[in-house]
Amino acid sequence: MARYELDLEARDDNFDEEGYLLANRDVAEAVSAGRLASGRQHFDLYGRKETPARRMRLESSIREAKRLKMSRILPLLRPDAAVMRHDTYVDSLSEQSRRRWGIIDTAAVSGHGYSRDVGAIIDRHADGLVLDVGAGCRPVYFDNVVNYEIVPYDSTDVLGVAEELPFRDGVFDAVISVAVLEHVKDPFRCAAEMVRVLKPGGDLYCEVPLLQPVHGYPNHYYNMTHQGLRNLFASLVTVDRVWVPSHMHPMWALTWILRSWSEGLDESTRSRFLDLPVRELLRDPAAFAGLDFVARLSDAKCTELACGNALVGRKPMADPRPLP
Repeated sequence: MARYELDLEARDDNFDEEGYLLANRDVAEAVSAGRLASGRQHFDLYGRKETPARRMRLESSIREAKRLKMSRILPLLRPDAAVMRHDTYVDSLSEQSRRRWGIIDTAAVSGHGYSRDVGAIIDRHADGLVLDVGAGCRPVYFDNVVNYEIVPYDSTDVLGVAEELPFRDGVFDAVISVAVLEHVKDPFRCAAEMVRVLKPGGDLYCEVPLLQPVHGYPNHYYNMTHQGLRNLFASLVTVDRVWVPSHMHPMWALTWILRSWSEGLDESTRSRFLDLPVRELLRDPAAFAGLDFVARLSDAKCTELACGNALVGRKPMADPRPLP
């Protein structure tokens, strides 16, 4: 199993011009406009003194590894899967799939490192293949992990939607999915697909948030309780354990909500909000209705942090579906 670091702090002893420009769009734009001669010039003049430190994205370091992985991926694809092969990834994201599942192009970057639990699964299957459903833009690239995404990041191996995996049945030693199923239209279908491509006896690992604000790309549909997560998979696999990982402790939810709330207020209101003692926030919520940090919270933040949502609809007068 080979491991490649893609996201590094820029230093004198490891500076890479291409990687520096990839990670720093403002510098790349300045070079393109002629305001700087190179990324190296920016680093020498400004970058090495900045806090936080400037990063580099070493895409070139995995190009050969991705080509080699392609030879392992191609035999796993279903014969009927409509795919387009590129030099370093496979594209199974058809226009029909885009429309059906609401996939849109974006410049947003979603990425995170592997937790200890996921890392242990990757290590355990060093000689096999692990499917990472909704991998995001990974800071580390493994030659035994197939990064499946709806965005063609430099770390993406196969492009497609989680509801329609283009792989044969039972071909992966493990399947992982972290903070993905809240963003899909049909999490039940995704769960079934993940289990379908898993070998008998293979490992499944799935994380889904509960108390997290609205976030992510392209949409955010379903947060889940521990019972909801179990219900997704209980009829498909033997569930060994459902628990709260340390990085999903309630403290993460609390700080996320409070930080985001404060960002939705004007400066003077924010200052008063941040000075409130915790005890004050435990009063009856109805008592806060007229206070400025409630009344002045932006509409966008109200949607992001809502306790709940309501829907009003109306059934069409005539059924638009054609008769059989």
